[in-house]
Order: sequence, then C-alpha cells, then structure tokens
Amino acid sequence: MDIFENETLEDLQLKNLKLIQKKDSFRFGLDAVLLSDFSKDIPSRKTLDLCTGSGIIPILMSAKTKTAEIHGIEIQKDIYDTACRSVALNNLTDRIYLKCADLKNCAEIYPPHSFDLITCNPPYMPAGSAVKNETDTKIIARHEVMCTLEDVISVSAHLLRFRGFLAMVHKPSRLADILCLMRKYGIEPKRIRFIHKSPESEPSLILVCGSYKGGRELRIMPPLFLHNPDGSETEELKRIYGR
Repeated sequence: MDIFENETLEDLQLKNLKLIQKKDSFRFGLDAVLLSDFSKDIPSRKTLDLCTGSGIIPILMSAKTKTAEIHGIEIQKDIYDTACRSVALNNLTDRIYLKCADLKNCAEIYPPHSFDLITCNPPYMPAGSAVKNETDTKIIARHEVMCTLEDVISVSAHLLRFRGFLAMVHKPSRLADILCLMRKYGIEPKRIRFIHKSPESEPSLILVCGSYKGGRELRIMPPLFLHNPDGSETEELKRIYGR
C-alpha cells in the first residue's frame, strides 16, 4: 500500500492497526478515541458512523467490538479515498463498508431502521465561524457547512432500529440543542458524560447517547478527567489509549 508524499501513516497502537492521514487535512484527535470507547459496549450487529472522515471510528470499533458490519459515510471524495485505503491496509474490507455521499441522502442509501448503533463525531461549529487560514477540508470537518446537528439526529432516527442507539461527541455548549433535537426526533437521551481536561477545569467535551423510542431515563455518568492536577495523564485516559 503506497503512502503519498502529502500523507502520514499513524500507528494506532491497537492490534497493529494503522491509519493513513493527509498532512493538510483535519486529523483525528481525542474526541474520536473517546467516542469509540464510549460506544464499544453497546451491543450491535450493524453500526453506521456518520461524518466518518478518515475512517478512524470504524477502524477503532473493529478492534474494540465484535460487530460484524461497520459502515461509514463521508462526503469529501479525497478523504473518503484515503479512508478506503486505510480499511484495505488493515485487511478490514470484509467488516468495514464506506460510502462517499451526503448523509442527508442516507434514506436513499440504507434501508430504514437497519442499524443497531450510529456513531457520529460531527462538525462542532456553526456555519460562518471559520477562520481564514483553514483549508476547505478542515472547514467542512469543523463547521456545519455540509450538515447540521439536526441533519445528524433526524437521519439517525430514520436509520436506527427500535431501541437502537445514537452515540455522539460534541461541545458542552451544544448540549441543550442535542437533547431538544433528540426528543424532537424520538431519540430518548440515556447517558451523558462530561470530559474535563483536569479536575479544576470546566468540561471541554461531552459524550451523549440516546435510544430510538427508548423509555425516559437519563443517567449522568461520572466525569472523565484527562489529566491529574500535576499534568500527568489519569489512569482512565491511559486505559482508553491502552497505555
């Protein structure tokens, strides 16, 4: 498998998995790792990752779960092509199936109510808030240019099986929007976990899980602290990364 001059090959330090990434595009970070850990214990025979980007979440989930089919959808053709090469590099073409398409057209691509679990690390920032030095691929990954939070949740409601789950990572500032939109489309919030850089800091990320047509019972999980007061990694962060 050739790695081009504008690409890097990342060792995921998990079952010898590798990931190809473009040097000048949006690169996966902590949020994808946290979401895969948050989602790994949800039983699923068939999973879909929306806004899959480099394919990092399907590739991580292939190692952390026994899910037979893991699908992913990505709108950017060059990013999709790179993700497909990563899937092939890891010999996962019999488990991971990617499509290059607009997630808003998912109803035409996948049968309704056909997934047990949908994961998504969506664009966090409202459209129009991009900075001038960002590349087009970074703008699309970070900002609601090609899809909105409502698009993600409405599509998920159409594709989830009865009491299937949607798991997302997002910014705490969007929590009210997430919960309201989940209720609007019949996805009942079930678990929320706040991610803090340290015990003294406000949360910087949130993990949210909801169940399609599930009963009303919301659990606030213990917070996840990434670093101790002395700046060292917490034991839980080490566990998540397998260190």
